[in-house]
Amino acid sequence: MSTSERRRQAPETPRSSLAGAQLLGRAGELELIDSLLAAPGRGGSGLLMHGEPGVGKTALLDAAAARATVLGMRVLRACGVQAEARIAFSALHQLLYPVRHDVDRLPEHHRDALHELFGLSRTPAPEQVVSTAVLALLELTTAERGLLMLADDVAWFDEASADVLGFVVRRIADAPIVFLAASRTGTEDLFRRSGLPECRVESLGAEESGAVLDAHAPGLAPAVRRRLLAEADGNPLALQELPAALTARQRGGQDPLPDRLPLSRRLEATCAGLFAELPAPTRRLLLLAALDSGAGLSVLRTAAEGSADIDDLVPAERAGLVRAPAAGCGLTFCHPLIATAVVNLAPPCERRAAHEALAAALGDDPERHAWHLAEAATGPDEAVARALDEAALAAWRRGTTPGDPSASVGALVSDRRRVAASAAVTALVRAGELSPHPVDRSRRLVEAAFLATMTGQLDQVNRLLANAGQTPDTPTGLVFAATAHLLTHDEGDVDAAYRLLARALDDVTGGARTDNWDHLGILYTLLLVSLFTLRPEPWKLLETAMARFPPEAVSTFRLCYDAYVEPTRKSDAIREGLADAFAALPTDAAPWQIVPLGFAAVALDALSDYRHLLHRMIERERDGGAIGMVIPALMLLCQDSYVHGQWDEAERLAQEGLDLSVVYGYQFWEHQVRAVLASGAALRGNAALARTRSEETTTWAAPRGMDVTEGYARSARNLAALGQGDFEEALVQAARIGPPGVPTPGVPGRWMVLDYVEAAVRTGRIEDAQAHVRAAQEAGIPRIGPRIELITAGAAAVAADDGDAAKLFEAALALPDAARWPWDYARIQFAYGQWLRRTHDMAGARVQLSTALETFDRIGAAMMAQRATAELRATGVSVARPDAVPEPLTAQERQIAELAATGLSNKQIGERLFLSHRTVGSHLYRLYPKLGITSRAALRGALEALAAAEDDDRSP
Repeated sequence: MSTSERRRQAPETPRSSLAGAQLLGRAGELELIDSLLAAPGRGGSGLLMHGEPGVGKTALLDAAAARATVLGMRVLRACGVQAEARIAFSALHQLLYPVRHDVDRLPEHHRDALHELFGLSRTPAPEQVVSTAVLALLELTTAERGLLMLADDVAWFDEASADVLGFVVRRIADAPIVFLAASRTGTEDLFRRSGLPECRVESLGAEESGAVLDAHAPGLAPAVRRRLLAEADGNPLALQELPAALTARQRGGQDPLPDRLPLSRRLEATCAGLFAELPAPTRRLLLLAALDSGAGLSVLRTAAEGSADIDDLVPAERAGLVRAPAAGCGLTFCHPLIATAVVNLAPPCERRAAHEALAAALGDDPERHAWHLAEAATGPDEAVARALDEAALAAWRRGTTPGDPSASVGALVSDRRRVAASAAVTALVRAGELSPHPVDRSRRLVEAAFLATMTGQLDQVNRLLANAGQTPDTPTGLVFAATAHLLTHDEGDVDAAYRLLARALDDVTGGARTDNWDHLGILYTLLLVSLFTLRPEPWKLLETAMARFPPEAVSTFRLCYDAYVEPTRKSDAIREGLADAFAALPTDAAPWQIVPLGFAAVALDALSDYRHLLHRMIERERDGGAIGMVIPALMLLCQDSYVHGQWDEAERLAQEGLDLSVVYGYQFWEHQVRAVLASGAALRGNAALARTRSEETTTWAAPRGMDVTEGYARSARNLAALGQGDFEEALVQAARIGPPGVPTPGVPGRWMVLDYVEAAVRTGRIEDAQAHVRAAQEAGIPRIGPRIELITAGAAAVAADDGDAAKLFEAALALPDAARWPWDYARIQFAYGQWLRRTHDMAGARVQLSTALETFDRIGAAMMAQRATAELRATGVSVARPDAVPEPLTAQERQIAELAATGLSNKQIGERLFLSHRTVGSHLYRLYPKLGITSRAALRGALEALAAAEDDDRSP
């Protein structure tokens, strides 16, 4: 179907004088059109634009019409129509019809020739006479104003019209006429021989494509947006039409996208409008190639079963549908959507026959063979269902390795492993449909339900479980595991999930095997529940479950268990085990193999050496794969980025994880990521944002028994209070995570020894701080890893008596690779600098404080940078920070500062404001950095300067 069949005849004037203003990525073409319109009749007034269907040629003609109208030019337009291509002068009739009334002003022989053209006479005129008559009519039309002639889809112009217009175009160089034509790339038309200059209209670039898609379909889920951009491949029409063909749930990411995107009739006709005109052997080869994008020419030849050969592809190449295949390669469609259109246009019976032929030709490729058999099936068939079942779960269960047949197809429908998880759900559901026996149908639907909990299809789980029904052999253990996974991810009900998992283990009979889907599902879900609660019962249940397996079969889960439950006794063994486990991962490791290792590595601050493996899994799975594992992987990378001072990267990773959590309804991960982002805000010095995020997370996590999540949220509030100098609040939050004197090796407590000790020291609780350090050392917490060793050593120095502090600070900062943890290292340098200043070693203080300030600035710790600046000024160093914008005083802080400046003591101020003297002291400590001072004596001058600055701001 041509453009003109969608718009039979364009109006003489364009719809809008602004057409073309929003044509992204077309600046070059529009500039060329403007240059022609600005100087018609100066020796070059024509242009032939060609490009693939839907690339925007018609839009450029629309833009030209709008610009010409603004310039006062007249516009005549014709669009080629396939149905009229054999009717002589049909295109010319369409082009000149708006000026037909001017024909009577022409000389008689020209008038008679054009009367015949418009059907007003039965006397045929020679083509040469018609040509000169048209030229005369155009000269008459341009007597008062210039003219723009537009010819769209010229490949469908009839030969007589093309000849006449070719004659005219070669004779208008000096006339105020501009002729613009558009043609589909790869088609033959007479205008290609007219001598017109040519301009190829290319597909849009990535940035322009994104802008067009966002303008027509704002708010797409990230994975959906990426898929549409890939399928559209820079084609503007596809970018506009593809999202409109999706449901609202598909656009939002709640429902998975089909393997082949639905096409509008307009897009289908544009992509494969010539398909029906091709010879039958050519259509068969194209359908076979479209149904299996990985099929090489030998497979296509075998599947064609003698009804077609490779030479039959030549008509498709000429039609611009495919590119000539290279030796050893498969068939390449000129645009991804052509293959989709070819499948849609084929009758169902032909599609089934093609699938059967491909299945026969792919007998040595189990996954693709199974999928094609399933697509060809018209009723229950256990053999096909079993083959599809095995193929669907193979890649997910084991991961694939180079040379493994599954690596060539991965997700069955696609040859990309990245969508194996979501495709497996589809395949299992299809296997269930093909199952003649209720037992097999039930088992396959239950497996699909469990897998759906990991693929972002949470709202499908209950329906799949309900459809599975209950038979004596239904895998009830996996039913419980799927329900527990759903409860955890959707509602965050870890207590109910734990109870279901205990029942699931009771239901598992026989020897435990890692190739048993029931057992694997139970283990992973139980690990997830255990990771986010401080209760010992889930961990004990996990240990019991692991004992049923051979040790080597559950080594991944065992490493994670040890990293969280027994880190002080086995840290060296855990690190060695992690190195061996990561090294042993196949290139295409399944998500369940790598995510538990990631959790174990983060618990020991050891993920940095293995980040690339998580990144590879994320890239593979983020679009249609195991979304439920992509999100925690992003969170783990985020946490690792924070501890290594890459805070911008950390926030980017966290935001992507948060976006995916919201889109796919993973409330569980959404709140875990928000807790991490709360700590990030605290590190940045944005105390208000940190408190807000922390309170939101605590409100959600506390009633659900998610102690670890709540601990991360309280850790954020502790950091925010420390940054502001509110040590009383910091102490309260630290004590809520772990009681004083009883440091915990759990998470996040293992990283908070220094947080508690600093708050205790700054509030005068020196003995409590020292006791906490001793308890941490006796518990072996420093043995967990180098970073925690640094944190604990720094805490010992902060809590030490003056006689021991210097050597302890030096020892902490001299630990091997201590600078790998820039935030922790700079905190200890800052504390050392404070101690040196307090003991009047100004030179030493300046060294430590300057280095700490440099690190705080580099990583983005704004509040700590302000505190370090204030300390440096107290040593006599002038620190210019023009880019620093101090946080304003609160009303209460201003009131306390003004009272303190008059000489009142903390106790006296507290009596007036009904506050404790400790609270007054905390407020004073917090407001000193805001005013750029370090002592009470500087308050009066600072307040006077502040008042003067405020007066200046109010001045007109």
